[in-house]
Amino acid sequence: MIITYNGRQFFKIQQGDLTVAFNPISKDTKWDGKITRFGSDIALSTTNHPDYNGFDTVTHGDNVPFSVSGAGDYEIKGIFIKGVGTEASLGGKKYINTIYTISIENITLGILGPVSNDALTSAVRAQIEAPDILFVPIGGESLSVAEAYKVGLNLEAKIIIPMDYDEKTLKAFLKEGGQENTRAIEKLTIKAKELAGREGEIVVLDY
Repeated sequence: MIITYNGRQFFKIQQGDLTVAFNPISKDTKWDGKITRFGSDIALSTTNHPDYNGFDTVTHGDNVPFSVSGAGDYEIKGIFIKGVGTEASLGGKKYINTIYTISIENITLGILGPVSNDALTSAVRAQIEAPDILFVPIGGESLSVAEAYKVGLNLEAKIIIPMDYDEKTLKAFLKEGGQENTRAIEKLTIKAKELAGREGEIVVLDY
């Protein structure tokens, strides 16, 4: 599996011929970074907001992704996806947020979206179970740095990938996890067997 980061909460997941997009950034975003475009087979949007719902940016020619944008259980091309409904607050406005877990080749990925800590009730956490790799927002209107790392540990994630970070929040997050020497990498290439023995390891992806 190859995981690359494209800013905000936008990730590209590749496994063989399969490409999955998490929270693609819409062309209507007010984010001032570069928007990466590519074709995907499956695209997940946690929140109906221009920073996270750009299905158009991961559609390429005849390659139109199966788009998922809400709670429920899905099976696409042998890939199992579970969406759990929560809430998020962006710009002082409340949004419906969906937390996803997705299993690909014996690796379970969890993406929280811009969820608030109050929305992560014990019932919600129980449905997320224990993803191997968890994508967590740090700072901003979502989780605080301390909350984000604690959520990763509580969900027993083997690898925690921060998203929606800036230099300040990333530094604080690494300190919170006692992993200050972690350096950003261009992409994460990993196999299921390589997850054994890992616990709460922070992996920072550059963009």
